[in-house]
Amino acid sequence: MQLVSLFFTFSFVAAAASCTTLPKPEISPNSASQALHQAHLQDIADIDQFSIKGRIGVQAEGKGFSGSLTWQHNKTNDDIALYSPLGGQLASIKKTSKNVTLEDAKGNSITATDAEALTQKALGWQLPLTGLADWSLGRPSSSAIQASTWDELGHLSTLKQDGWDIQYENYADQNGHFLPSKISLRNEKVYLKLLVESWSHITNSSIANSNTSN
Repeated sequence: MQLVSLFFTFSFVAAAASCTTLPKPEISPNSASQALHQAHLQDIADIDQFSIKGRIGVQAEGKGFSGSLTWQHNKTNDDIALYSPLGGQLASIKKTSKNVTLEDAKGNSITATDAEALTQKALGWQLPLTGLADWSLGRPSSSAIQASTWDELGHLSTLKQDGWDIQYENYADQNGHFLPSKISLRNEKVYLKLLVESWSHITNSSIANSNTSN
């Protein structure tokens, strides 16, 4: 499948232009900032479902893609649609507890056991879907943390995990939770920029369980 040609048809210039930002000051890990950071992580710890609309920019091995996306996530499933700058759907990525399937605009599909291998094969760049739901919410995933910093409100500023360097720029109040709106992720081969334009259907599992019990 030549899915990668669809994605790299478009210039990375627009996405690259939006990636130039000033670094945020790091906060010393004193007891006060540590408490704020832990309180923020606790506040978003039980979020297990959300929907987002936004834009994505990717640069990998001298090629680039920029476009928009929609993403629906819950505890077991992910449904991501990628669109060209003109609005045409280029591909969909559907993840279940068993496998991940990518389908292009012509209906051609490819399935693998993990999204990283699938997107590398089909698109030519790796989408780190294993950790991306947690990272998009502004929290580490369950794997080991190599390094992290946070801002004066306790929100993550930088995170190093699973071979990715992640940087957060802006946060906004979403249904009572402060969630990121600009995220960049980089490893040795890929630079990925995610701009979240809207969050919706944010579900906190502990609240949902409480309502069910009542």
